[in-house]
Amino acid sequence: MPFARLNRATTPTSHIGLGLAAVGRPGYITPHRDRDLPGDRSADALRAHTHELLDAAYAQGVRYVDAARSYGRAEEFLASWLTARPDVTDVVVGSKWGYTYTADWRSDAETHEVKDRSLAAFERQHAETAGLLGDRLDLYQIHSVTADSPVLSDKDLHARLAELAAKGTTVGFSVSGPRQADAIRSALAVTVDGEPLFRTVQATYNALETSAGPALAEAHDAGLTVIVKEAMANGRLAGTEAPAVVREIGAEAGLDADAVALALVLHQPWAGVVLSGAATVTQLAANLHAPLLDLDADRLDRLAALVEEPEAYWRHRASLPWS
Repeated sequence: MPFARLNRATTPTSHIGLGLAAVGRPGYITPHRDRDLPGDRSADALRAHTHELLDAAYAQGVRYVDAARSYGRAEEFLASWLTARPDVTDVVVGSKWGYTYTADWRSDAETHEVKDRSLAAFERQHAETAGLLGDRLDLYQIHSVTADSPVLSDKDLHARLAELAAKGTTVGFSVSGPRQADAIRSALAVTVDGEPLFRTVQATYNALETSAGPALAEAHDAGLTVIVKEAMANGRLAGTEAPAVVREIGAEAGLDADAVALALVLHQPWAGVVLSGAATVTQLAANLHAPLLDLDADRLDRLAALVEEPEAYWRHRASLPWS
């Protein structure tokens, strides 16, 4: 398992990863992108911006980087960063397949990504990922599996994924939607030749959306590495967007709201890697203070009052504008 490298790390930031969804393409669903990204959102400008962010993350102990085929040119930016830094050999690299980027480098595109989790799509997208990342790819995940996804019963695809795993690439899945827990439990039951197929699960968990928690604990107990995405709810738990209680707890500790949001997820005993979706070096630095926060029973109770019904949370997420 590539994540054994993180388990051997001793820095407090080693279990915080960097997700590239917000910087690999000009449009995404987080607020204030006009402030966070360069005025020039050309591929060259965002490549330089992403390299700067990766340099800062590595220097501060981050050792997991998460990309996807649908994150614009995120894999390409990561690959060029790795090529330029041959001495960086201890980074764990994950990517995802199952969605195709279709926005043509526009933030105002009508459709930004299209779902296709067929075997043919896997073959095409894995070839694209391998062409960029080569043997630096440690983890390949099915992107945003839902409880009713046919991908969970596609035996031909499962056999092909098992072949990939046998060659040394860890196979995992990410989940999305109000029934994340159901999707996780269904995926845990997928086997090939009597052996569990998936070794990692990536799910949304944050102060507003905690419904996947019990299923993630089950996955952890089954031996999977749990990766948490959207710990700041696509910006809803960061900066001035954060609820008052999150900002108040941060102020009590001299930290920003986003550190509080990340700390809550790091507090979960099943959380293996928690992703920062930072779009700037300043945001990343604030995120990486999360391990410093002591979440006592009183603070946990105050944060627990923020939990929303899953359906409401995911309706709100679906309404977020791309910018």
